[in-house]
Amino acid sequence: MNKSLTRFKWVAFLEGTSFLILLFICMPLKYGFDIPEPNKVVGMAHGILTVLYVFTLIDFAIQYRISFVRAIQFLIASLLPFGTFYAERKWLRPLQA
Repeated sequence: MNKSLTRFKWVAFLEGTSFLILLFICMPLKYGFDIPEPNKVVGMAHGILTVLYVFTLIDFAIQYRISFVRAIQFLIASLLPFGTFYAERKWLRPLQA
């Protein structure tokens, strides 16, 4: 069962990082400096990681018997800047203890 937790943590970290890169580096480059190329690449990577996040969340929730409400909270956290990092600290770390 620990594999699903580790996999979910890594995907959450990568998804959260790609979101921050997209928001704070690529978007300013696109709209402030008219450089759209990084936005296309990072945006595609972020989209793929978001889909992967949902699938690993489902696997994790089933393996650890996470409630539906908590699973939705994890999903909402992925939509907020720094949300996946908050969720990891507040909700995932206690599971490892």
